[in-house]
Amino acid sequence: MTTSASASDLVFEFTNPSFGGNPFNSAHLLAVANAQNNTTDPDAVDRSDPAQQFLRTLNSRLLSALATQVTDLIFGENAQDTGTIRFGDQEVSFVRGIESVTLTITNFADGSVTEIVVPLLQP
Repeated sequence: MTTSASASDLVFEFTNPSFGGNPFNSAHLLAVANAQNNTTDPDAVDRSDPAQQFLRTLNSRLLSALATQVTDLIFGENAQDTGTIRFGDQEVSFVRGIESVTLTITNFADGSVTEIVVPLLQP
């Protein structure tokens, strides 16, 4: 008894577009991954709690007011060359140089210090 068989080369292709696969698969693969992801962050803030939302908004507004004060001291009508503003556990100090303003933000709660150098526009 004789039978005939046919064969062709096996060709491997990546499925995931991150590894060179078809880019049209990305939306489908992301949807499948999101559907399978049922984990939640235990430290996540409850966004639906009105009290927490109020505190976040209040904190944002206070920090915005602080940023406005610092900006006015540096660039306002009565601009100063140096200054310090303390806000709770945060201290923002600035030194205005010829070409830049150096801001130093100190967090006394954890001891961290951040320095930001902002170049000044030359007329």
